[in-house]
Amino acid sequence: MEKRPDADHFVHKLITYFAALIWFANGLLCKVLGLVPRHEQIVARILGPEYANALTKAIGGGEVLLAIWILTGFRSRLCTITQIMLVAVMNVIEAFLVRDLLLFGGLNAVIALAFIGIVSFNEFALNKDPS
Repeated sequence: MEKRPDADHFVHKLITYFAALIWFANGLLCKVLGLVPRHEQIVARILGPEYANALTKAIGGGEVLLAIWILTGFRSRLCTITQIMLVAVMNVIEAFLVRDLLLFGGLNAVIALAFIGIVSFNEFALNKDPS
């Protein structure tokens, strides 16, 4: 008889796919393909305009790789901690240096904290098989 997954397992998988989709979309669509020019403007202001395009694409590529890592489930705790650190550091830097370029201005911090809370809960409360 096939064992049915419980609700926690279903929610854990759903949140995992959601987090991966966010990283994938922001990385590929917004940065690598350049569909949201604001991202390159942010990089230009923080790191300088000379290599902003290449750095934005590299950051986007890293985000795509992070999405793949999330989906693999390999070292899921380390992956979650990496996400938390990236989101926290990125948002602190942006809040101080480029707040005017952020999509939601000061509310970006609230959205970042919500994302951190969701991925933390997903990994540390819902994941029954951490690696």
